[in-house]
Amino acid sequence: MPDLLWDDVKNFFDPDLMGALPDVCVPESSVTDWEAVFDLVRSSGWTWEYSEGGVTGSLPSAAEVLSRPADADFADLRVWPVPDVLAIFYPMSADEIDFDVDFRELQGQDGVDILCDFLGAIGRRLGKPVVMTGGGDYGNPVLGFDPTADRVVLLADPQLIELIELVGPATGGAGSDE
Repeated sequence: MPDLLWDDVKNFFDPDLMGALPDVCVPESSVTDWEAVFDLVRSSGWTWEYSEGGVTGSLPSAAEVLSRPADADFADLRVWPVPDVLAIFYPMSADEIDFDVDFRELQGQDGVDILCDFLGAIGRRLGKPVVMTGGGDYGNPVLGFDPTADRVVLLADPQLIELIELVGPATGGAGSDE
């Protein structure tokens, strides 16, 4: 049985409502957690590409990546858990594992299952929650992997997302001149 059903969560996967690139993170992380993610990527069979300043290369240790000077070239780790679905990790801070996925690649029940499997793999490896928010809506998680439940769970009501979009903000509603 899937963790989540498309009909229940399709609003959370709507690029117009949530932004095309939701933010996903593992809060309260460490260099050890980053290394565990790097090890998962190396051992999972997923396609991946590491780059610094746009130049691809081998994936160094997390300690090496995270100890680079603040003015070093931008680094990212691109991971394709399945063909045509990309997650981009941003190793900028040991305190939080941040990555993006693209909702346009995750439509229908197959997309929900792919995301749930991916979040679950990361969360199980770390034994930590992995939470997703709408693009730029940091701090308001809508779903995530719960290590206690050992599955991806809803953290907000998907119907409220549609309602807020239709009605508009509480400060006047759609079409308000306020």
